[in-house]
Order: sequence, then structure tokens, then C-alpha cells
Amino acid sequence: MTEQSKRRRYSSPLRQEHAQATRQKIATAAGELMVAKGYADTTMAEVAREAGVAVQTLYSSCPGGKPSLAKLVYDITLAGDSQRLAQSDRPAIQAILDEADPVRKLTLYAAMATTILRRIKPVHRVLRAAAAASPADAGLQDLLIDIERERLAGSRGPAEHLHALGALRRGLPPGRAAEQIYVLTSTETFEKLTEVCGWSETEYEQWLAAMLAAALLEQPGRADAR
Repeated sequence: MTEQSKRRRYSSPLRQEHAQATRQKIATAAGELMVAKGYADTTMAEVAREAGVAVQTLYSSCPGGKPSLAKLVYDITLAGDSQRLAQSDRPAIQAILDEADPVRKLTLYAAMATTILRRIKPVHRVLRAAAAASPADAGLQDLLIDIERERLAGSRGPAEHLHALGALRRGLPPGRAAEQIYVLTSTETFEKLTEVCGWSETEYEQWLAAMLAAALLEQPGRADAR
């Protein structure tokens, strides 16, 4: 192996690590500013300064401008980090897949969803408020639509998994099961129950697990199973 080839092999992981660290710094700075000041009052130049990167670097990381920046914030907040790691490879998902009991699977899923909702709630609320205040901002409106479409698509994973195991109640197609998961795990429902109704996050998590099991799983003696 030539010295040049060695340099290429070892420099690629370093570049990826640097890019990942830059994405994390940008997302952290932008998220903190947007939550504190609002979406509209957060400028790209301000984010670049807080993240310690050049404005051009910011635009290179978020080529779609501020909506793209907001999506980066949302995605990294949702995942909990900036690693380019498939959801199926993350420990929480692996634990759900490895669990044999469908009820326990949904208990683990509810715990994971509650953790994610706690992280994503402030960002999601800022973006909703900005979209409501600026209905003509097509980029922002499209961002929220994309987020909801991704949430619905992501809900198909657990639905298809339960279907493959034969755990979904009879007569419930995976697509309809995914739609119920999508609605039950919405940020708005989490906000209403924990903020308006005053539930603790533990109470929400327990409720979510029970609702998912009741809606999705075959129940002994269920009369509407056909």
C-alpha cells in the first residue's frame, strides 16, 4: 500500500468525525438560539458565530438556508446526537426488536418515545409557532409537512414489526396500525397531557404503553377482532 493510499484511508474517518462534530456544534447553537429567541429572530450569522464556524460553512452544512438549518436541529435533537446511524442500529430500537413479548415491546417503545418527545418538544413548538406566524414562508411550511410525513413513515417500522410477528389484532392492516402509532405519539398530545392536564412524564409513558397495546395487539376474547 502506498503512503498516499494510507493517508486517504486514515483521513476519511477523520474528515467524517470533523464533519459530525461541526454538525453537532451548529445544531446545538441553532437549537439554543431558536428556543430562546424564536425562529424568525435567529439569524444565520448569529448561529455561525455561536457555533464558532464560518457563515459559508454553515451554508455548506445547510444548503437550504434557515429551513434546512431548522431541519438539522430537529433531526439531531430527535436522534439525540449527530451520528449518521440508522434508527434500527440504535440500542433502544435493538432492545425493542430483541424483546419477545409484544406487550413488553410496546412498553419499551413508549419509554423510548417519551424520551424523544421530552427532547424534541421545545424545538417542535418553536417551529409550529413560526409556521403559524408566517404562513407565506413556503420553506418553513414544507419543513413541518416533511417532519409529519417522516413521523408517519417512521411509525410503519413498529407496525410492520408487530405484523410480521403476528401480534397485530386481526383485521388491523399495518398501515392503519402505523397511523394510530403516529397519532398517539404526537408532540401535541404529549404537551396537552403533561402541560395542560398536569400529568407526569411517567404517567404519560404508562398511558401511551397501555393505549398502544389496546389499539394494536390482539386481545383475548375481543369481540371486534374480525
